[in-house]
Amino acid sequence: MNFRQRRFRYGLLVGAAFVAGAALGPTANILGHAVAQDHSRAEASQFLKIFGDVFERVRAEYVEPVKDKEVLENAINGMLTGLDPHSSYMNAKAFKDMQVQTKGEFGGLGLEVTEEKGLIKVVSPIDDTPAYRAGIKAGDIITALDGKTVLGLTLNEAVERMRGAPNSRILLTIKREGSDKPLEIGVIREIIKIQVVKYRMEPDNIGYVRLSQFTEKADAGVRAAIKALKAQAGGNLRGLILDLRNDPGGLLDQAIAVSQAFVEQGEIVSTRARHSQDSQRWEARGTDLLGGAPLVVLINGGSASASEIVAGALQDHRRAILLGTKSFGKGSVQTVIPLQGGGAMRLTTARYYTPSGRSIQATGIVPDVIVRETREGPASFGLERESDYNRVLSNSGGTPAQVLPPRTDLPPVAKQIPDKPPEGFPKFDPMKPDETDFQLQQAVILAQAMIKQRSAAR
Repeated sequence: MNFRQRRFRYGLLVGAAFVAGAALGPTANILGHAVAQDHSRAEASQFLKIFGDVFERVRAEYVEPVKDKEVLENAINGMLTGLDPHSSYMNAKAFKDMQVQTKGEFGGLGLEVTEEKGLIKVVSPIDDTPAYRAGIKAGDIITALDGKTVLGLTLNEAVERMRGAPNSRILLTIKREGSDKPLEIGVIREIIKIQVVKYRMEPDNIGYVRLSQFTEKADAGVRAAIKALKAQAGGNLRGLILDLRNDPGGLLDQAIAVSQAFVEQGEIVSTRARHSQDSQRWEARGTDLLGGAPLVVLINGGSASASEIVAGALQDHRRAILLGTKSFGKGSVQTVIPLQGGGAMRLTTARYYTPSGRSIQATGIVPDVIVRETREGPASFGLERESDYNRVLSNSGGTPAQVLPPRTDLPPVAKQIPDKPPEGFPKFDPMKPDETDFQLQQAVILAQAMIKQRSAAR
């Protein structure tokens, strides 16, 4: 199981806390600032007393005995989750699990999940995991585990129940859009070793690279895949399709490194924190592994965070053409800050911006060529994107999306690509992607046209 506190999907993570400073305003404002600060401290002191009273009441009068540690951990987590959807507290076990997962190996079913109205929603199954092979889909709502409802469970508790010894079986009851009856799907647990990068060759020596998560292995995996594809193509890799669909993100440094595999110079991403001295900017210091060969990037509503950094950088630099549907819209950075006792807090500390200065927070990245996966419209229920959450961080500080001039480098075929599959198009089968993945088919067509356009320009 992909273990997360509060929302079990990758945020955009950095490993060390920012050191936040404080600066006073002009001298004339010092008195007013001091008065406001004194009032704030008095108010905080009052609420700390209320907190102490509530804590003692719970200890003394709750219907059943409760552990002090559990109550206090819940209080800390409530303080953080009340800020935004991505800040949270991790106890020692959760923190250790997160560290294991960013290395690309963990135990369970292989699901990215989040909480929705007391139930558990599947963000996406992870490629080649028990959940993926069992046919669990993005958007599925898990209502019961082994016949017992998940209502009343925290997300953490539900995840713990989905975990278990390898080769043990769990029965998931699922509500699926378009199905009148609940589905019951049995899944056999196993140790999940994520192969974050997969690759193969498409027609005309066009490489295909699928990046499922930005773990510590992402950049090395992408570079190894391109090297292998070049060898397979006899040194004539004519183009590449980078698939970031349903990639929930991960580590910031990996997003920067993957971007630098295709952008030789220029800004990749910048972050702006509460205090200006904590803001940062990352410039490309790499070599385009494709030597300028055409690049198509596939994105959809499940492409979030680090995926959006890569997609945004490649789009802004006009290094790639984006195809698919609008991305998730997570434009914030979380700093993981270790705490006493072995736990940690995940705190939203900055917004990030694409090279053109765009913030995609709660808006997402719109692809250059819109192509839906199926003829059906988007699901009519659930939390589909960042903007659907409560207490979502505002989009501020960036330049408007319209700052980017219209693209003039799209091949003519881009206007002819249909925005959805034709009637009777086969249902997607992960075992037959070339025949059933409509977005991938259009990406290949687009890449072929880009190759011809590039050859004609020489």
